[in-house]
Amino acid sequence: MDADPMSHVAPVFTRVHGGPDAAGVPLFDFSTNSHACGPCPAALAAVQQADASRYPDAGYVALRRQLAAFHGVDVQRVLLAASASEFIFRITALAVQRGAKAVWLPPHSYGDYAQAAQAWKLSVAAHAQHAQLRWACDPSSPLGAAHPALDQLADPSALCVLDRAYEPLRLEGTLALSDAALQNFWQLWTPNKALGLTGVRAAYVIAPPHAGDVLVQLDQLAPSWPVGAHGVAMLQAWTTPEVQAWLAASLATLREWKARQIALCEVMGWTCLPSAANFFCARPLLPHGMPLQQLLAELRGQGIKLRDTTSFGLPGQVRMGVLAPAAQDALHNAWQHIIRKAT
Repeated sequence: MDADPMSHVAPVFTRVHGGPDAAGVPLFDFSTNSHACGPCPAALAAVQQADASRYPDAGYVALRRQLAAFHGVDVQRVLLAASASEFIFRITALAVQRGAKAVWLPPHSYGDYAQAAQAWKLSVAAHAQHAQLRWACDPSSPLGAAHPALDQLADPSALCVLDRAYEPLRLEGTLALSDAALQNFWQLWTPNKALGLTGVRAAYVIAPPHAGDVLVQLDQLAPSWPVGAHGVAMLQAWTTPEVQAWLAASLATLREWKARQIALCEVMGWTCLPSAANFFCARPLLPHGMPLQQLLAELRGQGIKLRDTTSFGLPGQVRMGVLAPAAQDALHNAWQHIIRKAT
């Protein structure tokens, strides 16, 4: 018998993320943490007006200066990345090059940290002090809270990365790190979520003050032009007073929407966990023992998508981005329809 022609095809690894899926763009998408008040008008206009007929400056000189001034750091500390995920894989590769054997992962965290570690065959350390690469996020996904004991992760002899994707969307509290401890972290920033422009892939990193040859190596591992013209335009807009003013004003709206959404979930009998960000986790009330996957599938059939948190290590719960009242009401009505049908 001839060999199966597909027997040597590499397996396809399925990554679990929020946002559009095989069924297309959800009408009401609670599964993504993108800013529900977005897109930011000024940032969107900048992206739409970007000149895609030319390469960006390969050194990103002007952009790096803008980002450095925005954060009040030396320009040498600013590194561009194609996306947060691209940088996650790049710094993991660097850690292995520098002899890392283990990574520390927060108990519940973004899946690409573990995916990159698995790709590079790093073991997962039970304790941070045994890991040469350490990940943290504040506010974290999916819980929207600080990972515990962040200060204890700080170690200049290890590669410590603080994912600050949701810092601009923090609705309460402050960073759970002292200024001194923060200087030991590589700070990963992805403004596309805060600007409501998740389809534009671009990120940047603020290196620790004395990163030295590590920063040079990370830069050498990057492809040429990791950020395209549209990403450059978005990051440039991010640093402007107009965009920052829009973001600051919009957080008040998000706080109101979040309070309303939590109250509505509680009326539905769902248990909501505390969160400092524009999203939170909830345990839905399931009618007559209905499996969570069935509930999510039925809601998806009505144009509503929620993010199952099983892949985060939280089975039986969902992560819910805060959306506008009309979307919240649509969820409530769809859930009531499912309840009536099940009884």
